[in-house]
Amino acid sequence: MFAAEIISDAIPSLRADDTVQKALDRMNDFKLKHLPVVNEVTLLGLVAEDDLLNIDNHDTLLSDSAVNILNVFVLSNVHTYDVIRLLSQLKLTAVPVLDQQKNYLGLISINNMVNAVAEQYAVNEPGGIIVLEISNRDNSLAHIAQIVEADNAQVLSSYVNSFENSTRLEVTLKVNKTEITSLVASFERYDYLVKEVYNNTQIDDGSQERYDSFMNYLNV
Repeated sequence: MFAAEIISDAIPSLRADDTVQKALDRMNDFKLKHLPVVNEVTLLGLVAEDDLLNIDNHDTLLSDSAVNILNVFVLSNVHTYDVIRLLSQLKLTAVPVLDQQKNYLGLISINNMVNAVAEQYAVNEPGGIIVLEISNRDNSLAHIAQIVEADNAQVLSSYVNSFENSTRLEVTLKVNKTEITSLVASFERYDYLVKEVYNNTQIDDGSQERYDSFMNYLNV
């Protein structure tokens, strides 16, 4: 998935002749702390709520030298991972998207990003979740997929997490069925360490309730 696919059309940009107060009001309306300033198709930059609140006169225009403009954007063809990295590193709530000619295309808000990640990782699809711990020498997603498919299931999404100063990896799988007792047993037969299991309909351990609570949190 690329940045161009998750641009929001619902959030209008600001102009250089808008006031600080207008920018703050619009941020409040859309529950964001950052908004782009655009003249025609030219991005001037991103303004932040914290910076604007430090300006005493809220009638100040965004073109004024007192207004701090952040030179932050992504190109339309970057992967969503790069968008997430930028949002995380700079603590942004939104990031502007430009085309290859540096023309402004639109904005990706953090809510858009959460929805895109949920779609990319099949969060809303029913299925069981298995967390494996493996050695990085045994990191064969093909072999893991073969075990899943041999149990008449499919991998909907997967995620690999590494740990600093460790040769161990954590692989999180989401599969397209919730009765996964036999699949867990298959992994154990192949000497995989099964750390966690969620949404297994054969085990009532409260995991479904925790999962549903997490989904409700994402949808807030």
